[in-house]
Amino acid sequence: ASCVQHRLVVRDASSLQLLQLYTCLDQIQYIEWSSDSLFILCALYKRGIVQVWSLEQPAWHCRIDEGSAGLVASCWSPDGRHILNTTEFHLRITVWSLCTKSVSYIKYPKACQQGVVFTKDGRYMAVAERRDCKDFISIFVCSNWQLLRHFDTETQDLSGIEWAPNGCVLAAWDTCLEYKVLLYSLDGRLLSSFRAYEWPLGVKSIAWSPSSQFLAIGSFDEKVRILNHVTWKKITELDHPATIASKKTIVYKEVEKSPTVDTERLSFPPTRELASSLFSTQSKYDISQVPVSLQYVKPAADRANPKVGVGMLAFSADNCFLATKNDSIPNAVWIWDVRKLKLWAVLEQLCAIQCLQWDPCQPRLAVCTGSSRVYLWSPAGCVVVQVPGEGDFQIVSLSWHSKGESMVLLSKDNFCVCYLEREEV
Repeated sequence: ASCVQHRLVVRDASSLQLLQLYTCLDQIQYIEWSSDSLFILCALYKRGIVQVWSLEQPAWHCRIDEGSAGLVASCWSPDGRHILNTTEFHLRITVWSLCTKSVSYIKYPKACQQGVVFTKDGRYMAVAERRDCKDFISIFVCSNWQLLRHFDTETQDLSGIEWAPNGCVLAAWDTCLEYKVLLYSLDGRLLSSFRAYEWPLGVKSIAWSPSSQFLAIGSFDEKVRILNHVTWKKITELDHPATIASKKTIVYKEVEKSPTVDTERLSFPPTRELASSLFSTQSKYDISQVPVSLQYVKPAADRANPKVGVGMLAFSADNCFLATKNDSIPNAVWIWDVRKLKLWAVLEQLCAIQCLQWDPCQPRLAVCTGSSRVYLWSPAGCVVVQVPGEGDFQIVSLSWHSKGESMVLLSKDNFCVCYLEREEV
């Protein structure tokens, strides 16, 4: 699904054939599929309205109007039959049922980085709250929206919460001014508290491994700390130095090369494919000899939100690799072997990393840098894929298909779908 101004366009993922076209009341700011892909919501934040469309019954539609309360966020519940709307100033969360048309309210949600999270099995929901200048967490049962647990947290200014994939442990972390990560059980017991250091800026990003065995914490001191699920103690620190010295690490460096054109094929006016190859700069990967010095950008000390620390973390689907990005070295992706807790490879790009995402089915990483190329890494090596097309298609974000067969590449105004061929075994 994609939106163009006030229109919602639904296409077939394999052929891009147009299936449905819906018209909303105003410009669409956000869209989201239900878990069973039968419904899709369109949030019109400016009007405080959510419109829901059905793929099975195109004539059916639903409109939710928050009125004077306004709307700043909207999402589906895991069952795909309830919609959670957050009103302006985070006064409350309204739970709307598509089945019974009933309404429930959750008061005092906290405006933070990640304040509403669901367990992977869809049974429980955790909400960060702020009451009387103190932080709280409420855990609800998603089947009937009954409150299961409500407890206060030992935080000064709760920044975010995240469930482990097995749904047994909830991680909560404090503001960047206070290094503190808290781990709670489903019944609200504090299992452990982790603090790496005291005074400098603290936690910047967090990621659970798919097996729930590891919790990776990216910090402003340019390190990743990994906690184990047995004692919740640190098992290792992963540094991100500007110089790669280990001979066991493979450094892939992106280099531009001049396009080569067969002179016998030259014709005037040139064909579209020939013109594209004549004027577009191509790139490839070279393996650099260590030691390698990466481009380090010193953060501006007089500005808010300094570009420093580990801002991106992602585990591969098989739990074997961890990809990280140190914001002070914006052009590099670090890939770690989780089994050996060693650095496996570094991808040094020509431009700053915009987005990185793992294939949901196998250890294959896709990276984009705001250019017209997408970069794929796997344990077998690296490849650069030039996106064909007219004009300058600058990829700023990407998203894998749930089966890993294709991915959507997004620019500011357009999108395209990249299909990957499966090797015959």
